[in-house]
Amino acid sequence: ITPRTFIFGGKAAPGYFMAKLIIKLINSVGNVVNRDPDVRGRLKVVFLKDYNVKLAQRIYPAADLSEQISTAGKEASGTGNMKFALNGALTIGTLDGANVEIREEVGEDNFFLFGLTTEEVYHKRAHGYRSQDYYHTNAELKLAIDRIASGFFSQGDAELFRPLIDDLLHQDQYFLFADYASYIACQDQVAAVYKDQEKWTRMSILNAARMGKFSSDRSIEDYCRDIWKVEPVNVELRQC
Repeated sequence: ITPRTFIFGGKAAPGYFMAKLIIKLINSVGNVVNRDPDVRGRLKVVFLKDYNVKLAQRIYPAADLSEQISTAGKEASGTGNMKFALNGALTIGTLDGANVEIREEVGEDNFFLFGLTTEEVYHKRAHGYRSQDYYHTNAELKLAIDRIASGFFSQGDAELFRPLIDDLLHQDQYFLFADYASYIACQDQVAAVYKDQEKWTRMSILNAARMGKFSSDRSIEDYCRDIWKVEPVNVELRQC
């Protein structure tokens, strides 16, 4: 397999139970994966605690792949995806938030796209989305969920991650199960392209070179013209 180090960074508010549980799951998976001799040198999971801008400055230039996987139409992507792309990381993402603009600028061939569109998300919600349909028809997905539910990643405690499992099986408001197969197929594409270092390098250079639209100068100019309705003022400087 193509060797990977998955780096997670984030925070959870003290009262945000589910977010804290997700962080616990990431660290628990890392404890198992990182101690498994069968995947040593091939797979590693890292969670960066107390993630902030200062820490991000080291991560952006180090990353090869930027995962921007918010559900289309559900979450607005922030500026992190822009910073990764400016530093040459390729993006795997959905058609959500700034991902849409980045894909338009860097080109479809230089962006790894997966997942439902906003229209497809709305359609599934309107017609009764059942995440269990995906759980029962995708053997790989079912195995992953069952492995977590069994306590494999929690030292035999089958109840620790029960709230997460129940939420995914009975609600899944972010349509994660619906996007799963597309995400895995896209990751296979990522792995294949990465093996062609010449192609990957070319895509990386084009990502960085075509990200000029996202400069702060252009953003401020747009705000002045479209929001604030202000015009530039010529300032005459006189030498005394």
